Amino acid sequence: MNKVYIRFPGFKLKAVTLSYDDGVRQDKRLISIMQKYGLKGTFNINAGIFSDKNAGKEKGRMSKQEALGLYIPSGMEVAIHGYRHFSLASIATNLAINDIVSDRRELENMFGRVITGMAYANGSYSEEIIELLHKVGIRWARLAGESEKFDLPTNWLAWQGTCHHDNPRLMDLAKEFVEQKEHWYYWNRELKIFYLWGHSYEFDDNNNWERIEAFAEYMGGRNDIWYATNGEIFEYLQACDRLEFSMDGSFVKNPSGIDVYLDYLERKCIIPAGKTVRMDNGGIL
Repeated sequence: MNKVYIRFPGFKLKAVTLSYDDGVRQDKRLISIMQKYGLKGTFNINAGIFSDKNAGKEKGRMSKQEALGLYIPSGMEVAIHGYRHFSLASIATNLAINDIVSDRRELENMFGRVITGMAYANGSYSEEIIELLHKVGIRWARLAGESEKFDLPTNWLAWQGTCHHDNPRLMDLAKEFVEQKEHWYYWNRELKIFYLWGHSYEFDDNNNWERIEAFAEYMGGRNDIWYATNGEIFEYLQACDRLEFSMDGSFVKNPSGIDVYLDYLERKCIIPAGKTVRMDNGGIL
């Protein structure tokens, strides 16, 4: 199928996503900036470290009620970060399992949705931890390092972000990403993602909120970029992988619950969720 190319929703070739950890009150200010410029992201939370102390203040861990009123209503996503923020690769296996499962169970019951993504607390992981995640239903997980690239992950349980927001090359990387034109990689099967991560309290610690404001203003509001949460990107690309083509490629079935966007022989095609489509004329069978 060398003339069929996956595209992001809206036939876009680029996506931007953010990922921030720990469930702290500075997330409120960060989310207001993200909303202002149309960015989306995932917030990784430790369900065992919510705090009612100094509720309503600008700093510190949020209470459960503050978290409930912030993340989902603002259009963001919640993922797990370990119940007690343990370094998973440094503790006994049974403790690691309990930290993962307890966080997932409590956050799912709290927010009323299935949660299958996470970020590794303290960036701590191992091959054994990845195997544990498979067994407890975690399907994607973010590392703590920086690739300074825009590639899709080859291992969803070792998802490497583009950069931390304090990377000195942040705006250079943003410009490189934005200025890539369609003709530069239009027939490349690999789509491009700018993945930014960090902790919102760092903006207070380093007195540099202007960094995220400048990034959001520059990166946001662009017609050729899909702004999505981590989970939305994962689920969409999983739906793409599930497409089933007929032997001669004349029609394709989409068994998932997500519409998929393709370029086929230089013609744009939408394969609706649960439908089979003829590739020559786009007709739904």
